Amino acid sequence: MKIRPLMSALLCLLPFTAAQAATELPKISVQLWSVKDDIKSDIDDTLSKLAAMGFDGVEFAGNFGPYVEKPAALKARMDELGLACSGAHIGFDALNEANRYRTLAFYQALNCPTLIVPWDERAFAAETVKQTVADLNAFYPLVSAYGLHFGYHNHAQEFSAGGHGSKTLWDYIAANTPDDLVLQQDVGWSYFAGHNPVDYVRAYPGRTLTTHYKAKLRDSDKGKKVLIGQDGIDWQSLLSANIEVGGTHWLVVEQEEYPDNLTPMQAVEKSKQGLDNEIKRWKAKH
Repeated sequence: MKIRPLMSALLCLLPFTAAQAATELPKISVQLWSVKDDIKSDIDDTLSKLAAMGFDGVEFAGNFGPYVEKPAALKARMDELGLACSGAHIGFDALNEANRYRTLAFYQALNCPTLIVPWDERAFAAETVKQTVADLNAFYPLVSAYGLHFGYHNHAQEFSAGGHGSKTLWDYIAANTPDDLVLQQDVGWSYFAGHNPVDYVRAYPGRTLTTHYKAKLRDSDKGKKVLIGQDGIDWQSLLSANIEVGGTHWLVVEQEEYPDNLTPMQAVEKSKQGLDNEIKRWKAKH
């Protein structure tokens, strides 16, 4: 029996091959912090509007309205709308001994795949970043034991000089945490800090399971807008990096600035449309 035909037959049985991995398009989510006031006012109406925009999922940011103690009901509502939970942002305090079991049970009930720490000022300086890393490493096995991914999200400060033999603080965090701890790069902030977001997807293959797609402007971005597709980020190269090496399941749109007097919801829709156009361009070339 020839080995090559046998291997080809076996590969056909696999649900997800390496060849597929290079072209698999991630789903599109939205970080609910983008429309935080809308969520506070009426979470059901807000989720309905986001679903109507074509989002596949949402990333939670700690506000659940009337569902704060009812994750199963929230999951049912999201199912009705065709929305998945792409992940959630939580503080380290949500995983302390007093809160961890309630936190993890809540997100399990939502079928939430990934928990991300979105902010830790200790990660903003070489003198204290080791404390952030220590907490990430301490809580990683706990979150993993519940079948969830665990990770960290950057701001501009993590892209300053890293010390400890690392180019940046982000590199230090990456080098000193488990290889499957999620590096949720906020590409707006890394771009704003003067770096190319593409480089940091490619530097850490398989670690950007979710990526924040957010427009930010540098001083040199004259005449551009803080909306995906109208800014200065090379979205085509970033999509290629996410799809080819990032292991990315979710592209998470985040909107924290609202140009042209747009409401938060309108700005989110504009960036969603911009990302849809970038994806269409990418598909046409590939």
